Amino acid sequence: MPPVSPDTEREGRGSPLPLEAHILVVEDDGEMRTLIAKFLRLNGFRVTGARNGAEMWDTLSLSPVDLVLLDVMLPGQSGLDLCRTIRARSEVPIIMVTARGEEADRVAGLELGADDYLPKPFSRPELLARIRAVLRRAQVGANRTGMVSGDRMVFADWTLDTRRRELAAPDGSAVDLSSGEYDLLLAFCEHPQRVLSRDQLLDLARNRISDSIDRSVDVMVSRLRRKLEPLPDSPSIIKTIRGAGYMFVPAVARR
Repeated sequence: MPPVSPDTEREGRGSPLPLEAHILVVEDDGEMRTLIAKFLRLNGFRVTGARNGAEMWDTLSLSPVDLVLLDVMLPGQSGLDLCRTIRARSEVPIIMVTARGEEADRVAGLELGADDYLPKPFSRPELLARIRAVLRRAQVGANRTGMVSGDRMVFADWTLDTRRRELAAPDGSAVDLSSGEYDLLLAFCEHPQRVLSRDQLLDLARNRISDSIDRSVDVMVSRLRRKLEPLPDSPSIIKTIRGAGYMFVPAVARR
């Protein structure tokens, strides 16, 4: 039985967690990371994927995270090493995930500060139940945990309210965004001033833009540009990097 199925049905329709809890999935297997992310998104979570420790730290430095789903076997620093470092800096909940189910590994992860330990292969209901249980214990809705706080992302006098999923123009007026446009803009805001390929944007924008069709990213970027850069002399917000992807030009601050 595969660890996670790409089925589109929601699992475990229990009480919804508040504020669309943000899960960081640190997994070097791209297919596995995508399956886990899609499943969690279908069940009401916001998900960011990371392939290794470097990408994990990038996310933690820019965006509040409610729980880290951390694979043990990673290139470079192992999940156990990363768990130790995270716990020294933050109280963000951690669930360790690994194909190694020996008692010694489980004990090591828990002693390093992990809140739970999930051996592969695991079922979808168990994954969901463990995440919800850890989040409940951490009281996510009352006290969000992360390395950066704030529900508003401010860039070039624009404001993206992640709690309300609303965008305000520099003059204070509300700007309508589709679900896909919001997800893409959020991905850019969480990774400003970095070149992002189309594949990275598809992953970061929660795979709602398209079924992995590159051209749809171009279309969505064009729509965002029309809203963020409405006039010919408007400051450049999203820059095309030929042959590489796109870069969100302005710096982003959380408030």
